[in-house]
Amino acid sequence: MVVKAISEFTIKPGRRDEFVRLFESLVPQHFDAMRAAGCHSAVVYVVQGDPNRAVEISEWESAEAREAIMRSDAMAAFAPLFELLAAPPKATLIERSRQE
Repeated sequence: MVVKAISEFTIKPGRRDEFVRLFESLVPQHFDAMRAAGCHSAVVYVVQGDPNRAVEISEWESAEAREAIMRSDAMAAFAPLFELLAAPPKATLIERSRQE
Protein backbone atom coordinates (compact mmCIF):
# COMPACT_ATOMS: atom_id res chain seq x y z
CA MET A 1 0.00 0.00 0.00
CA VAL A 2 1.34 3.43 -0.95
CA VAL A 3 2.33 5.54 2.05
CA LYS A 4 3.58 9.05 2.59
CA ALA A 5 6.30 9.80 5.10
CA ILE A 6 6.35 13.17 6.83
CA SER A 7 9.85 13.64 8.17
CA GLU A 8 10.55 16.55 10.51
CA PHE A 9 14.05 17.96 10.81
CA THR A 10 15.39 20.26 13.51
CA ILE A 11 18.44 21.89 11.99
CA LYS A 12 21.40 23.51 13.72
CA PRO A 13 20.83 27.27 14.05
CA GLY A 14 21.62 29.21 10.90
CA ARG A 15 22.07 26.10 8.74
CA ARG A 16 18.57 25.61 7.24
CA ASP A 17 19.38 27.13 3.84
CA GLU A 18 22.43 24.89 3.61
CA PHE A 19 20.29 21.88 4.59
CA VAL A 20 17.70 22.66 1.90
CA ARG A 21 20.36 23.23 -0.80
CA LEU A 22 22.05 19.96 0.09
CA PHE A 23 18.76 18.05 0.19
CA GLU A 24 17.77 19.48 -3.21
CA SER A 25 21.16 18.43 -4.57
CA LEU A 26 21.39 14.93 -3.07
CA VAL A 27 17.88 13.68 -3.83
CA PRO A 28 18.14 14.12 -7.62
CA GLN A 29 21.64 12.58 -7.59
CA HIS A 30 20.32 9.44 -5.88
CA PHE A 31 16.72 9.33 -7.05
CA ASP A 32 17.22 6.44 -9.48
CA ALA A 33 18.28 4.24 -6.55
CA MET A 34 15.46 5.62 -4.41
CA ARG A 35 12.93 4.93 -7.18
CA ALA A 36 14.24 1.38 -7.59
CA ALA A 37 13.72 0.91 -3.84
CA GLY A 38 10.11 2.10 -4.06
CA CYS A 39 10.24 5.89 -3.62
CA HIS A 40 7.83 7.84 -5.81
CA SER A 41 8.76 11.35 -4.67
CA ALA A 42 10.62 13.32 -2.00
CA VAL A 43 10.16 17.07 -1.50
CA VAL A 44 11.57 19.31 1.23
CA TYR A 45 9.62 22.23 2.71
CA VAL A 46 10.66 24.91 5.20
CA VAL A 47 8.55 25.60 8.28
CA GLN A 48 7.17 29.11 8.38
CA GLY A 49 8.09 30.99 11.52
CA ASP A 50 10.84 28.56 12.54
CA PRO A 51 14.17 29.13 10.80
CA ASN A 52 15.61 25.89 12.21
CA ARG A 53 13.03 23.42 10.93
CA ALA A 54 12.25 21.70 7.66
CA VAL A 55 9.88 18.92 6.62
CA GLU A 56 10.23 16.30 3.92
CA ILE A 57 7.15 14.70 2.42
CA SER A 58 7.93 11.56 0.49
CA GLU A 59 5.78 8.91 -1.11
CA TRP A 60 6.70 5.23 -1.02
CA GLU A 61 5.39 2.02 -2.53
CA SER A 62 5.01 0.69 1.02
CA ALA A 63 6.16 1.24 4.58
CA GLU A 64 8.42 -1.78 4.15
CA ALA A 65 10.10 -0.24 1.09
CA ARG A 66 10.87 2.93 3.03
CA GLU A 67 12.15 0.99 6.02
CA ALA A 68 14.41 -1.15 3.81
CA ILE A 69 16.16 1.85 2.27
CA MET A 70 16.44 3.62 5.63
CA ARG A 71 18.42 0.61 6.89
CA SER A 72 20.50 0.23 3.72
CA ASP A 73 23.99 1.39 2.86
CA ALA A 74 22.37 3.82 0.38
CA MET A 75 21.62 6.17 3.29
CA ALA A 76 25.36 6.86 3.64
CA ALA A 77 25.02 9.26 0.70
CA PHE A 78 22.76 11.41 2.89
CA ALA A 79 25.15 11.56 5.86
CA PRO A 80 26.07 15.22 5.15
CA LEU A 81 22.40 16.14 5.74
CA PHE A 82 22.35 14.45 9.11
CA GLU A 83 25.46 16.35 10.18
CA LEU A 84 23.41 19.56 9.91
CA LEU A 85 20.74 18.34 12.34
CA ALA A 86 20.44 19.49 15.95
CA ALA A 87 18.28 16.45 16.84
CA PRO A 88 17.35 13.11 15.30
CA PRO A 89 14.67 13.40 12.62
CA LYS A 90 11.11 12.32 13.39
CA ALA A 91 9.02 10.50 10.78
CA THR A 92 5.32 9.79 10.61
CA LEU A 93 3.94 7.40 8.01
CA ILE A 94 0.44 8.08 6.69
CA GLU A 95 -1.84 6.32 4.26
CA ARG A 96 -5.08 7.22 2.57
CA SER A 97 -8.17 6.45 4.55
CA ARG A 98 -10.38 3.70 3.21
CA GLN A 99 -13.44 5.86 3.60
CA GLU A 100 -14.76 7.18 0.31
